[in-house]
Amino acid sequence: SASPAYVRPTQTGIIAHYQQLADNSSLPILLYNVPSRTGSNITSTTTLELAKHRNIIGIKEASGDLLQAMEINSLKNDDFLLISGDDQLTVPLFSVGAVGLISVLANAYPKQFKEIINHCQHNEFLQAAEISGTMLEINELMYKEGNPTGVKQLLAHLGLCRPFVRLPMMKATDELSRDIQHTRLD
Repeated sequence: SASPAYVRPTQTGIIAHYQQLADNSSLPILLYNVPSRTGSNITSTTTLELAKHRNIIGIKEASGDLLQAMEINSLKNDDFLLISGDDQLTVPLFSVGAVGLISVLANAYPKQFKEIINHCQHNEFLQAAEISGTMLEINELMYKEGNPTGVKQLLAHLGLCRPFVRLPMMKATDELSRDIQHTRLD
């Protein structure tokens, strides 16, 4: 569950929001920290406070702040999950304690991401970074016209689905479609 968007709540408001959500949910809650979309960061202090709740099991960390991820990992309980939510920061996040990935690009390239994760789990970060580095250009295109427009177009080029998205998202422009076609990994 992403922190509330648009209103840019205080950290106290974020804590109250998630505690109420966790108190009233029959399902475990995974925090989703994505400041680029919500307009507010879930700080490490806030994350660690929320980690005390029995129904909050981890965080999908997509803030881009490795120091924040390091602080969460170094102070969290063993059963609280630090999950990468940023494809291109997966290797550094694993190097500071992440245990999983929730990915956009892995929808198109599951084998490559499986290799990346396997290397990370064996502390082979240079090998993982080498594979990850091959995806820098295609990853940037995934967000050029918003998510999931880019990945749906990539999946269409790979013959895995049609490039339909729901409003307010729009189908990829011809220019983006061409760029993805020329940049995709084969």
